[in-house]
Amino acid sequence: MSESGLCVACEAGGVVSAPPAAQPYPYAQPAPPAHAAPPYAPAPRLPAHLASPEGLARAAVVLLGVCALTDVLSLFAGYTMLGVANRMVDNPGFVTQDEADRADLLEAGSGLVQTLALLASAVVFVIWFRRVRINAEVFRPDGHRMRRGWAVWAWITPAVCLWFPKKMANDVWAASLPYGPDGSPRRAPRTVMNWWWGLWIATLVLSRASGRMYIRAESPEEIRQAVVALMVSDVLDIVAAVVAVLFVRRLTALQHEKAHQGPVAPYQAPVFR
Repeated sequence: MSESGLCVACEAGGVVSAPPAAQPYPYAQPAPPAHAAPPYAPAPRLPAHLASPEGLARAAVVLLGVCALTDVLSLFAGYTMLGVANRMVDNPGFVTQDEADRADLLEAGSGLVQTLALLASAVVFVIWFRRVRINAEVFRPDGHRMRRGWAVWAWITPAVCLWFPKKMANDVWAASLPYGPDGSPRRAPRTVMNWWWGLWIATLVLSRASGRMYIRAESPEEIRQAVVALMVSDVLDIVAAVVAVLFVRRLTALQHEKAHQGPVAPYQAPVFR
């Protein structure tokens, strides 16, 4: 506000040459003026606006770290259960029922803790993913093959959850690339994003398969095989959590840098004659 009580935009006739530099995301687009809608018309789509994803990114990173810690707990439970299963195979008479029950209870308890941590991290991750998708629409309104609502629905819709989120992530990544000195989008390898998605799919498949093996296991040998599969899944999940942290941090950093660059003249590709 100026001394006259009017905002800078009002005194300048509605034209703002540059927003205040102190604002973290200064180039948020204002909402267009509302127009009277005819009766029974569908609600207008809310305009995209910039907002910092850094707070959500930090929360997602912390919860992904918690997931990795629960995987370590699950590895300990699996190691304990594997020792009991090995003794049951080699010397069945040296394993008491109470010992087997305690190992099974530890395995089940660690699985429950894993599930709770996964659900919490998944909720925050999806909220962060939706935020960066909306920001990407501000950066590049015409660069998205899917509507913004799929940033949530793509994760919980059967079958399409195996490729829709990655498809959206590709578009968000491309739209979030900061500008180079010549005004063209700067290149940023998608290695961390590709590894994040590949490991996510691998852990999703392996964890479900190993969990079913353990539930159906009856003989000591079947229990031993199932526990080994669960432990492999835990190790893979730890690696996937680490790579997911790198992906969240990298994409958030790209958007942070691009938001502070402000409006840049559209890149004109050189014409070779």
